[in-house]
Amino acid sequence: MTETTTSGADRTAAAAAGDFTRDEVMEVTAARALAGVRTCLAGVGIPSTAANLARKTFNPELVLIYESGTIGAKPTWLPLSIADGELADTADLVVPMPEMFNYWLQGGRVDVGFIGAAQVDRFANINTTVVDRGPDLPEGRLPGAGGAPEIAANCGKVVVVLRHTTRNFVARLDFLTTFGHGTGPGDRKKHGMPGAGPVAVITDLGVMRPDPVTAELVLTELHPGVTVDQVRAATGWELKTADPLTTTAPPTGEELAVLRSLKAAPNPHK
Repeated sequence: MTETTTSGADRTAAAAAGDFTRDEVMEVTAARALAGVRTCLAGVGIPSTAANLARKTFNPELVLIYESGTIGAKPTWLPLSIADGELADTADLVVPMPEMFNYWLQGGRVDVGFIGAAQVDRFANINTTVVDRGPDLPEGRLPGAGGAPEIAANCGKVVVVLRHTTRNFVARLDFLTTFGHGTGPGDRKKHGMPGAGPVAVITDLGVMRPDPVTAELVLTELHPGVTVDQVRAATGWELKTADPLTTTAPPTGEELAVLRSLKAAPNPHK
């Protein structure tokens, strides 16, 4: 575990005072989802931030994998892309990208896939390709699929991390890039996808998980200071809530200190 000078009293005081942002709650909550996980393939951005936080705190044995072929990466700064040289320089092993997909991913050798999204629907299907910008406007082009479809299909389970707005959580995707749970139970099996698919969608407002019967996302956890009405107002469909609905434990001072040091670490490529 990374050592900090934060005392137990300071950690309690920080949490009690709410000395954190909603983004930090999201990132810490996502990192906690990697407790006990052995291997994680992380997308760049918020997923990578959370995965590196997990490795530097309560899961130092976590093997971080990036789709460029780096296995066991231990970056000292947050990578700007999967091609950031720091990933290769600090990795235990670097393999060709075809091997990453054909052997590691399709072989079922990755426990958790951590990915982001531009749009998510009620069944945790994802769009990262294109969005409709409205009448008389050209479509908005997004980064594209990358490795997300293969990650979501083959990893043992998938965690999606993104900010919660009506632009991101939509009743109908403008484009289906990455298969989550399709239109409901049984769709993944029908399409031959071995992984469990998205097991959690973590946002800056709370956590949603698929209902075990319908596979529709249900709000199961609220972050500190957030109300159900706020989450529903930021969701493009009639969002259901779990009973009981729990509250996220606030970030500790230690979690915040490590997270902020990660973000502050200088990247010479910026």
